[in-house]
This record gives sequence, C-alpha cells and structure tokens, in this order.
Amino acid sequence: MIGRVALALVLAGWLAPAHAATVEAPAAVRTPTVAPIGHGAVDVVNLNDATEAQLMLLPGIGPAKARAIVERRAVRPFRRVDELTKVKGVGRKTFGRLRPYLTIAGSTTLKSQVKFLRR
Repeated sequence: MIGRVALALVLAGWLAPAHAATVEAPAAVRTPTVAPIGHGAVDVVNLNDATEAQLMLLPGIGPAKARAIVERRAVRPFRRVDELTKVKGVGRKTFGRLRPYLTIAGSTTLKSQVKFLRR
C-alpha cells in the first residue's frame, strides 16, 4: 500500500524522485515475463523465413495456406505478426489461436505438429 501511495505522490509531483527510488514499486506495476497461459516454453514459427513444411506444423495451416503465406511474404515481408490476417483463409479467430506460435524475429523453433486447444 505504501508503495502505491509513494508512486502516486511522485506522479503528482509531491514527492521528490530521489525519495521514490527508495520505495519499491508495487507488484501491479511490475511486468512479469511469463509464457502464455497453458503453455510451457512455446516454440515459434518465423513468418518471414519458415518453409511451407514448417508453416504446416501450425494448427489449421495446410498446404494451400502455407503456400499463400510464402507467396504473400515474397511480395512484402511481414512487419507484424497480425498481418497474417491479410492472407486469404486466415481470419481473426484463426489468428488468435495461432498468435502464441508466431514471430517475425529470430529463428523457427517449432519441430512438431501443434493442435488447437479446445476453449
């Protein structure tokens, strides 16, 4: 409770930042680094360099959608993973399920087929 009050006072300009440095930030302000809920260390597929075979490891992505993804990135590489919804056949619902397994940076680490989790 004291940490929140001190933080509020600093933000309001009533408490000097030097005094605030001695007060630990409340847990609500800290941002934990955790894997998505229900998953351990999540393997990912890089949309900009994965092969069609690697893309087909994703749930709901078959040969046609994998080919469409490769063709789309040949024209313009993905700058954000949500651009995947511009590929024909990948809607918001499918993208929402795929999101934990997608990246545009780093290498593809997904090695085995992933199945959609029932919600």
